[in-house]
Amino acid sequence: MPQPQASEAREAKLFRNNKSQAVRIPADFELPGDRVLIHREGSRLVIEPAPNKNLLDILARLKPLGPDDQLPDVDETLLPARKIDL
Repeated sequence: MPQPQASEAREAKLFRNNKSQAVRIPADFELPGDRVLIHREGSRLVIEPAPNKNLLDILARLKPLGPDDQLPDVDETLLPARKIDL
């Protein structure tokens, strides 16, 4: 995939996809992957490839469970174990 120089500018087509605005990116500006990060820098809109996420990245971003989010204690509802002679 050729990397365009920063000074090269190309016009791209904007269109609607349901309620979202989308941009048709020319083939020579194609980004790898299927996800991007998007942010504003002043009046510019910057689109860049999203970094690959591994399991450690995902786990590091998890928030602790709150008191209302705790999983129930399933052992409370179990019947007492029976002794079985083998």
